[in-house]
Amino acid sequence: MATPLTINIGRLTQIAGFELVRMFLTKRGLIALAAFALVWLVILRYPIGQAVGIISSPDFEQIARDISGSIGLSKLLDWPEAEFAMYWLIALYSFPVFSLFICSDQTVGDRERGTLRFLSLRSTRFEILFGRFLGQLAVLTCLVGITLIATLAVLGFRDPSLLAGGVGRAVSIFLILIVTFAPFVALMSLINTFASSSRLSIVLAILYFTAGGIIVGLLEWQIPALSTLDYLFPGVQIEQLAGQNLPLLSALAIPLVQTAVLLVVAQRVFARSSL
Repeated sequence: MATPLTINIGRLTQIAGFELVRMFLTKRGLIALAAFALVWLVILRYPIGQAVGIISSPDFEQIARDISGSIGLSKLLDWPEAEFAMYWLIALYSFPVFSLFICSDQTVGDRERGTLRFLSLRSTRFEILFGRFLGQLAVLTCLVGITLIATLAVLGFRDPSLLAGGVGRAVSIFLILIVTFAPFVALMSLINTFASSSRLSIVLAILYFTAGGIIVGLLEWQIPALSTLDYLFPGVQIEQLAGQNLPLLSALAIPLVQTAVLLVVAQRVFARSSL
């Protein structure tokens, strides 16, 4: 068997590819995709399809101005592509929650079925863990790409002259979103190393954000210097990112560091766990 530090690109690709097959070519995955598609058809039809009217309305503008001190929504009013402004807000807050559910079964299912031990005979534990992480991130990448293309089509139908700028906007949104969602996938990779079922992994993720947030909030209330503990939670920068109030370097660096740390911890736990 290969040593723990050995990485075979071919095996890594196969493991990651299996996650794509499981999502797009299995009955369970297709059911999840159907539900996802129905939700996004409604989103595209109403909030995104009517984004121009919503964003240009005096009520929305006043709300955006009023809360600009917290997340700076007023900056989104300057986007000529109103559909992407609406998409940006919806995707930024909905996809992280969605990712916790679709990434809940990375390795825990194989452990339950007893196939994880079989896989470890042909791949290193690092390849299994990192391959599943890459596969789930690839699934999210495909879903984000599909919804962005659909939003671009809605924009082009409304005003074809905005398509050129819309493509550039879509690419920048795509790259930022994928990096932003990566630590959520890595968190589920970590939880999968010790959870006993995919359902339990979802529960633990919810507890991590809720109970963990309450504990950290109390600690910060007592000791303000502990505010850096907020960076233990993926998505800590989303509020500022939503209103474009965060420098691009910080917007990318924070989730990338969180992802790396979570994967390192996950690998250490996985290397010592029983299969």
